[in-house]
Amino acid sequence: MVATFFGEVVRTPCRAGTEDEEEEEEGRRETPEDREVQRQLARKREVQLFRRQTKTTLEVSLLEKHPCSKFIIAVGNNAVAFLSSFVMNSGAWEEVGCAKLWNEWCRTTDTAHLSPAEAFCVFYHLKSNPSVMLCQCNCYVAEDQQYQWLEKVFGSCPRKNMQVTVLTCRHVTDYKTSESTSSLHTPFLKALKTQNFKEPSSCSLLEQPNIVHDLPAAVLSYCQVWRIPAVLYLCYTDAMKLDLITVEAFKPVLSSRSLKCLVKNIPQSTEILKKLMTTNEIQSNIYT
Repeated sequence: MVATFFGEVVRTPCRAGTEDEEEEEEGRRETPEDREVQRQLARKREVQLFRRQTKTTLEVSLLEKHPCSKFIIAVGNNAVAFLSSFVMNSGAWEEVGCAKLWNEWCRTTDTAHLSPAEAFCVFYHLKSNPSVMLCQCNCYVAEDQQYQWLEKVFGSCPRKNMQVTVLTCRHVTDYKTSESTSSLHTPFLKALKTQNFKEPSSCSLLEQPNIVHDLPAAVLSYCQVWRIPAVLYLCYTDAMKLDLITVEAFKPVLSSRSLKCLVKNIPQSTEILKKLMTTNEIQSNIYT
């Protein structure tokens, strides 16, 4: 510090500090090698849709190639197990596509026989009515991949005459309420719908200030912007692993117009669910 002729006290410039800043600036400058690494990483994180049977990439969006009137999306292992047991077991479904994803949390598999422990994102349509489509997404779609996923699946100009249903879970600690979360009876179901979804929901609506996250939130936002009727059923649970009680918490959705006509034998589906849980338990014990 020095005093000027007029008495002000000013800070003297420090050359050492300037040199440090210059070194930091140089360190922040991107080299061609840095840019190449970023390009390779961006390519690796690209979302790709392909047919596992033929190993060919889909050149157009999934719903452009397979127009649908009803699209049901399960995100997470419990929602996937619910659709597998209660919906896919009730009819003949054919695989029409598979998403290839790589990020810091998961790497999807493209094996023919999928187990609940693996990361995958597979699309099917109903053989007897190909306009009914279903997505089983048992993997994490990173924030920077969500728009790519939406574009690859829905396309840049989606049809508005379809209805979208999304099923997913969150931990009960994410649920905001004035009462203690320890007093809540878990699992429980909440619904959030777009403005164009006019049907009654199968459970009570999600209250403010609660919010939804990740891919389900991206899908619902996309549908709201494009005025597509869509509803999200969100199960709050204290068990984020595959859990029988959590899976069965989705049962009220079976009475909805979207799923009612797809489910035939609920007692048989419940037995299939129990077998699925046993298989998953055996596989988990093998890997632990």
